[in-house]
Amino acid sequence: MEARAIAKTLRISPIRARLIVDLIRGKSTSEAIDILINKNNKASRLTKKVLDSAISNAVNNEGADINTLYVKEARVDAGPVMKRHMFDSRSHIGHNNHRTSHIIIVVATK
Repeated sequence: MEARAIAKTLRISPIRARLIVDLIRGKSTSEAIDILINKNNKASRLTKKVLDSAISNAVNNEGADINTLYVKEARVDAGPVMKRHMFDSRSHIGHNNHRTSHIIIVVATK
């Protein structure tokens, strides 16, 4: 049985979020939580929230045992880009793109 959680339009670049999500893919949920707790950055805090939500969905909605869960799928998709402009030298316009991410985590029983 599977349960999933999705966090959309998170204010972090997908490249930075993928570095953390790649660490937990395929691991048991307890091991994945330990990895995310020991990493000290924004991506790990956001990913931990999504993982906790996926675990709660599996336990409460599907009746799964928390000790047999593992991270079946973990991916980061690019969200909408907030495009900002600023004045640059010689009357040029500089671009400052604020990228967002969608974090999707699926947990399943072994």
